Amino acid sequence: MKYAISLIALLAAGALPAAADEIWVTNEKDDTISVIDIDTLEVTRTIETGERPRGIIFAHDYSVLYVCASDSDAVQVIDPETGEILHDLPSGEDPEQFVLHPDNRHLYIANEDDAITTVVDTETRRNVAQINVGIEPEGMAVSPDGKIAITTSETTNMAHWIDTETHELFANTLVDSRPRHAEFVKDGTELWVSSEIGGTISIFDVETQAPKGKIEFEISNIHPDRIQPVGFEFTNGDTHAFVALGPSNHVAVVNAETYEVEDYLLVGRRVWHMAFNADRSLLFTTNGVSGDVTVIDVAKRKPIKTIKVGRFPWGAAFRPTN
Repeated sequence: MKYAISLIALLAAGALPAAADEIWVTNEKDDTISVIDIDTLEVTRTIETGERPRGIIFAHDYSVLYVCASDSDAVQVIDPETGEILHDLPSGEDPEQFVLHPDNRHLYIANEDDAITTVVDTETRRNVAQINVGIEPEGMAVSPDGKIAITTSETTNMAHWIDTETHELFANTLVDSRPRHAEFVKDGTELWVSSEIGGTISIFDVETQAPKGKIEFEISNIHPDRIQPVGFEFTNGDTHAFVALGPSNHVAVVNAETYEVEDYLLVGRRVWHMAFNADRSLLFTTNGVSGDVTVIDVAKRKPIKTIKVGRFPWGAAFRPTN
């Protein structure tokens, strides 16, 4: 009884240490997720998943985690507290990347082998729609207002614009070779699409779907073929983008107003995707070939630590624990 009273008193006083926020990383060769404590910058948990986990996102309220288990042909729903797989969602074949609609209910999933985008209702656990897109769909994005979804197709070299009410395409825009990732920025007025083999990021005006600009990359003593932009994330206010450049083993820092590259940061081997912490002061990059995560001090634009995770880390997602 005394212990219970003391515990209540400590909780009321805020004397108990708060749990640290986390970064969750999918390891596609180990069929696991590595959970990194942001305070200690150490792996604290390893969670088993289905086969070849890649895309990873949390529900908007962080109540569950969604993981694309690509070779299991499923999106798995995981309890982040226990690490237990609660159930699978019918994702279509070979889900790779996905995005959650602002309604916190509908997932838009790229099915690479079937050339479709699948829309899944996470509450009823049923497919709402399957939308024909280009060959080898990969990247997914949804506008802040939830009215537009984007699928990028690697072989067709297009961004496909989907009306989320009708589930129909209303535009297709060409990009450079092998588009991999897409993001809406600046309150949804711009769309950015990375092209891995083309070595560029294409920028579009969302209202007109017209091209606004293109970002190219050049690193001294590295062959252009190795500079392959994939994932990217934006700092607070969308002032800068950090862009993973694949087998060049660098992350580019891009001014999002001028579209000029300001810096290149050396990280691990084959940097693929990334996630920020809560205030976006730290950036965590997944480095597939070296099997680790690089932690970048955003203000200093400097890598500060390397964290060993599983084999071929692919995706990353932030989770607050308070």
